[in-house]
This record gives sequence, C-alpha cells and structure tokens, in this order.
Amino acid sequence: MSRSNQIINSALQTLDIESKAIESLNNSINQDFVDTVEMIYQSKGRVVVTGIGKSAHIASKIVATLNSTGTSSVFMHAADAIHGDLGIIQKEDIVIVLSKSGETPEIKVLVPLIKSTGNPLIAIVGNNKSYLAKQASKVLDVTIEKEACQNNLAPTTSTTAQLVMGDALAVSLMEIRGFSSRDFARFHPGGTLGKRLYMRVKDLFINNEVPRVKANESMDLIIMEISSKRLGATAVLDDEKLVGIITDGDLRRMLQKHADYRKLLASDVMTPNPRTIQDTSLVVDALTLMKENNITQLPVLKKDKYLGVIHLHDILKEGIL
Repeated sequence: MSRSNQIINSALQTLDIESKAIESLNNSINQDFVDTVEMIYQSKGRVVVTGIGKSAHIASKIVATLNSTGTSSVFMHAADAIHGDLGIIQKEDIVIVLSKSGETPEIKVLVPLIKSTGNPLIAIVGNNKSYLAKQASKVLDVTIEKEACQNNLAPTTSTTAQLVMGDALAVSLMEIRGFSSRDFARFHPGGTLGKRLYMRVKDLFINNEVPRVKANESMDLIIMEISSKRLGATAVLDDEKLVGIITDGDLRRMLQKHADYRKLLASDVMTPNPRTIQDTSLVVDALTLMKENNITQLPVLKKDKYLGVIHLHDILKEGIL
C-alpha cells in the first residue's frame, strides 16, 4: 500500500469510528439529559465545567460554547480545584464533571468535595458504572466502543463524544431560552454576525467624502466631483434636496450617446428619484438594497436631508456579505 493510500485509509477509518460513536449517543439523550437541561435552565447560578487531561480541554470548549449561547459558565481544572481553585464554585452553581473512565485519582478526590457543598453534580462520563457515575445526580453517558487510534489509547473518539454531548446541551438550552441571532450577536459584537445585526449606515459613510452637485451644474464640474470624491457617483441637489444621482456608469453611457457632452447639465444625465437609505438603517439593509437593484452606491439621508454616500466597498471591507 502506498503512503498516500495509507494516510487516506487511516483518516477515513478515524472518521468512520468517530461518526459511529456520535450516532450511538442517540441512546444517551434520555430523561437524565432532559433533567440536566431543565436544571441548568432553572438555575440562578452558573455552570462550572471541569475535567482532567484531554477532558479538561473539552470542558474548556464547552464553557466557551455555553457562554456564547447565553448560559453563564466557568471552567475549573480538576487538578487545580483540589489545590485551591475549588472556591470557584458558588452556592447556586451546577457542576459538570467530564471523564472517560470516571475513576481517575483527581476525580475521586474532587467529587466528595463538590458533594459536600451541596451543588448538583452532573457527570459526562464514558463508564456509567464508574465512581463518578455512581456519585453524580445525573449521568450523560458518552461510552464509546474504542478510540480512533490503532492502540485504542489516545483520547480521540472519547473526547469527540464529550464535545458533542456538550454541544447538545448548549443547543437545547439555546432553544428553550429562545436565544435568537440578535442575542448571539450581543455576545459576539466583534464578529461578522454582530456587525450584520448592529452596524448602522451612519457608522460607515461618515468616513467618505460627500459628493454633491447642483442640478444645473456643467459636465466638467460633475466629472471633477465624481473623480475627486472617489465614490464613483455624486448626488444631484436642487435647493439642498436630493433629486438624482450620477454614477460613473451614467457618464460612460452619456459619452456614448453625446458627442458634445459639454452642453449637458446634471439634470440631463442624472437618474432621478434614486434609491436611498436612512443613516440609522442597518448596513445589512443597505447591502440588500444594493444587491436587489444591482447598484454599488446609495445616497444616505437623515429624513429628507442628504448626508453623503455609502459604497459597496465600505460594506465589504467590514466583512459583511
């Protein structure tokens, strides 16, 4: 077998083993799972998630997912917990302990300490007959048939199962909370979704020049205005009221039709009653308007007052697509 085929076969075998393990978790979505979700949903405290070794890394990721989806959570390393960090756990917190075997020394020391505080203890464990499983209030069984590695040693399938169970908890909690995309954006203000749901037109167009000409302006001045303001368009005003827009596309079409363009005025070339956007509108609404009308610029208004132009490039630079 060639090296390439060996690599491909190994990768496919890993995916097959882990996908089957995930599918087997269907049997673990039972009353204990329902009770766990309800317990967390009704709790006034946080969710403290802990583990040792690779399970600690998964615990940390589960905490990140819970926090970003509306469930206040904190990570506590099991080894650090028995050396002073147990104080992380507060009175009304729920503790989730991750472990493949449920029998590691740190877990056996930690569990009685958690139980002594009276905090509910949830086990995400790969051995439902283990010490951890027997001590837990609720057990989310993530037992696997085997690890993906050929020696059945490296935590692979087992940590994947833990991760998926954590995701199932987070998503279930999202749904019963009615956690919306706007809520998600509130926790991710710097991300693309946050920008889509919060960024306003006025946040972008203010960085641009304000191209404007009068309705009776000459073509020479119009060309200079479009070129100098570098937005590919200019607004046409009559008594400070927006009456039209001239784009560089309009100029090209005008040159094709008229040999002596200098006799033309802005009112002869402009597109009257152009599409506009209010300065308080969402940027994503401006983008939608541009796409629907196959345009790249929109005059920005504050009620009826012309303020400037927002360009498609302004929006794309923010990563809003």
